[in-house]
Amino acid sequence: MIKTVFVTGYRPHELGIFNDKHPGVLIIKKAIENQLRMLVDAGLEWVVISGQQGVETWTAQVVLALQEEFPELKYSLITPFLEQEKNWNEQKRETYMQIVSKANFVTSVTRRPYEAPWQFIEKDKFIIDNTDAMLLVYDEDNEGSPKYVLKLVEKYMDAHKYELLKINAYDLQMIAEEMQREDW
Repeated sequence: MIKTVFVTGYRPHELGIFNDKHPGVLIIKKAIENQLRMLVDAGLEWVVISGQQGVETWTAQVVLALQEEFPELKYSLITPFLEQEKNWNEQKRETYMQIVSKANFVTSVTRRPYEAPWQFIEKDKFIIDNTDAMLLVYDEDNEGSPKYVLKLVEKYMDAHKYELLKINAYDLQMIAEEMQREDW
């Protein structure tokens, strides 16, 4: 049973998304919502993110919306280091601070400011080690930053019971078509 899931994936720029009004954001959010609904029905209690822009931010927004229907659903924000939002623009920082303020649990893996890329790897290892599954928005045909966490989780799965769920380009296309039909 999946009680905790780590949701991660692309950053917005990797998808050609440069603001939240982009139609792709709604499609990705709907795909995440569909997966989370199935997981909640099967016993999901916690969604874990690290607060990165893109898929993780959108996931927090989806969870907040789902909490109206499933008040028992919680999310935690486990950052790689302190002040990860420090160099973000004002709008991104504002969105991030809203997500932080509404999270059920917030911590930082290294508990100090950014030093080096190893902090991202340690964050991923920590979250994978403390969750039952990963929901990854990723398509092998469109490589990007999620490929690193995918390699990490595949290696982890060699020695541990862990589930990997994916949302790929085909899944997103199906949701886009479904949303288009609903609009008609």
